[in-house]
Amino acid sequence: MLHELDIALRALVDQEIVRDTDVEVDFEAPTKDWATRRNRPTIDIYLYDIRQELSRSQFGQVTVRDAEGNIAQRRPPPKFFRLAYLVTAWTQRPEDEHRLLSALMATFLRHEIVPAELLGGTLADLGISIPIAVALPAPQDRALSDVWSALGGELKPSLDLTLVAPLLPERFDEVGPPVRDEPVLALARVGGPEPEVAGGRPMPPGRERDPADTRRPPPPRPTDRRRRKRT
Repeated sequence: MLHELDIALRALVDQEIVRDTDVEVDFEAPTKDWATRRNRPTIDIYLYDIRQELSRSQFGQVTVRDAEGNIAQRRPPPKFFRLAYLVTAWTQRPEDEHRLLSALMATFLRHEIVPAELLGGTLADLGISIPIAVALPAPQDRALSDVWSALGGELKPSLDLTLVAPLLPERFDEVGPPVRDEPVLALARVGGPEPEVAGGRPMPPGRERDPADTRRPPPPRPTDRRRRKRT
């Protein structure tokens, strides 16, 4: 799911901002070492926090049907995760960085969800919209200054980008094919040459009378009585 979001975010920034320019899009942590190795104008989209969105948690199972409307599978509902990205612009001049940040803000505000045509893989199969939020107040237990301190870098203008994306747990219960044959009532005769079923048809193998069954057997047929007298 995360790599599919990387592809979608890169495609969104490419088509809205960096198309026909020499600006690069990167997902690495913006550490001091990374900054010294950078030799091109860069937009960095660094994923720094992943938390499950408990307010959207669901339990139970989802029924999946085939083209004929029969139940083909049962699976758990998707889990949702809130993903926080640190978005920064890196150029030789602060003015150019501010222009890129302004373009990024306009792009993310223009698209309230990740465009569906940019999604692929499991995200496209689920068909669930992925909302985009930018520059919202950070939670009380998470500050961007703490992120920069953990990265070992100096504080820099940045955008806090948040996505809420689904992830489908890989737990599936296969369902057997639907029952299409009507039930058959089986009748057995003690000591008879061949078990029968209702209608005089032979009984399927494995359906013979249980020897432990102590119920009174039915009376013999007239043909059986005549056969016994002759013997």
